[in-house]
Amino acid sequence: MKIQNVNVTAQIVAYIRERIETGEWAVGRKIPSETQLVDALGASRASVRSAIQYFIGLGVLQSYQGKGTFLVDNRVDSDPDASGKITAEDCRDIYKVLEFRRMLEPAVCRIAVQRSGPDVYEALELCLEAMRHCHLSNNSAQFVQADLQFHETICHASENPLAIKSLCRVFQETLRNHEQMNALFGDESGIRCHTAILEAFRAGDADGASERMAEHLDEALARVRDML
Repeated sequence: MKIQNVNVTAQIVAYIRERIETGEWAVGRKIPSETQLVDALGASRASVRSAIQYFIGLGVLQSYQGKGTFLVDNRVDSDPDASGKITAEDCRDIYKVLEFRRMLEPAVCRIAVQRSGPDVYEALELCLEAMRHCHLSNNSAQFVQADLQFHETICHASENPLAIKSLCRVFQETLRNHEQMNALFGDESGIRCHTAILEAFRAGDADGASERMAEHLDEALARVRDML
């Protein structure tokens, strides 16, 4: 299967979901590595990583340092009572989505700094470098992928499963909205804000990172409010 260059992460999510639901990937077994999936699907590493982290956020996959990623639960959206789940309809209003993120992400960012190490700084730097590269190449869709990957990395660094599941679900459901926002507002503010957040992480400044995240989301809220 080769991934088409439209809604790339969503297609990879569908690919992974199919392997789980058909039993091709068994519970307790290691799934193909990021590199193997990149080669098999012809997709970028950032897109593959984003899709994997989506399932990690759902508690379906679990990544172990130095060992790989394993399938730990094959119940993918199998709960018949979905009334308590975050849905695409819930995320239709991007202003409400940003409000929700503003409530959570600064606090998540503070905790993530306290629990982070060099591996997290490196992952954030890779996301930021991808954003800069996409800005120079005028690749808006991939820019947004790298942007959301930056935020997902922070969520996972918090080591809080509730934050990971809720925020990563929101990121997945609002990918198209973020692409539209980026087309309207451009890349520069995102690069500036993410750079400031990364600098706070490297300095071990939990309060500073939280404040930079709050400023980033406040700026996005203000822009959407002005647009509306």
